[in-house]
Amino acid sequence: MTASAPKSATEPRRFDSPEQEAYLALWRTYDRLRALEDELFTDFELTAQQYNLLRLLRAARPESVPTLTLAERLVSRAPDITRMLDKLEGRQLITRTRSTEDRRAVLVAITPDGIALLDRIAEPLRACHERQLGHLSGNQLKSLVSLLKAARAPHEPDGSTWA
Repeated sequence: MTASAPKSATEPRRFDSPEQEAYLALWRTYDRLRALEDELFTDFELTAQQYNLLRLLRAARPESVPTLTLAERLVSRAPDITRMLDKLEGRQLITRTRSTEDRRAVLVAITPDGIALLDRIAEPLRACHERQLGHLSGNQLKSLVSLLKAARAPHEPDGSTWA
């Protein structure tokens, strides 16, 4: 008997389909795991998206990254990336400059203060990830990653290099 099937004729179905059950299980899992991460990032006055942006900039160092490229590489969409960059620049964690080749393009780079913040976050974030998923075995984690990749593959943009 599946979780979506009623136990009796009078009991309502909990889910309309196996796809709905899987999606809602994924959403609930995201919500629970994200709460732990949000608590951590609040201590550093960051959002998960701001952290992700700083992480991407550190990986690109010493190069600057165009704003549009950053927006494409974020784990989740950022509808107002300019405001997010404003906040990080206000904290002196990033710099923005105009491209000399294309004055419309804005290039973003991480600052030494941004690197220092990422260094301070590294160990608490590792511990957070351990709290989130450390109860799973290495094989279970590999299987989970593989299933998640398969689930999102048809919905990724062409040429996506996201792991």
